[in-house]
Amino acid sequence: MAHKIKGIDKTLLHLIFEASRSTHPKEFSAVLRQENGIISEILPLPGTLSGMRSSILKLHMLPIDSSIVGIVHSHPSPNFRPSEADIHLFAKFGFIHIICAYPYNMRSWAAYNYLGEEIQLPVLEIKKKEKYYF
Repeated sequence: MAHKIKGIDKTLLHLIFEASRSTHPKEFSAVLRQENGIISEILPLPGTLSGMRSSILKLHMLPIDSSIVGIVHSHPSPNFRPSEADIHLFAKFGFIHIICAYPYNMRSWAAYNYLGEEIQLPVLEIKKKEKYYF
């Protein structure tokens, strides 16, 4: 299933940077959703605890939703390499994970597979159809 992910929406990636900045110096975390092979949404889980060195996701609060593909979280330091605890979590849930590190920009993030190996995740500019309501 991981090979079906084509990339991440650039607008969403910038939203992740903003969420990470607003939570700093605590960690931000949420789950990732995909639509048509593009990671296009984050879903905060109820009961998530954010701390200075970790965040705790209540995975039992996950909705039954096959579009959820992994986890995104921030590191308040400039290090975006996964910790042992991160790799342990990656192995339990999902197949693509994103770590966004301080200063939360295009040069301070990476994507990883369930083994904690860095993978390429293209950033895509998605043109969304505008909806008009009259």
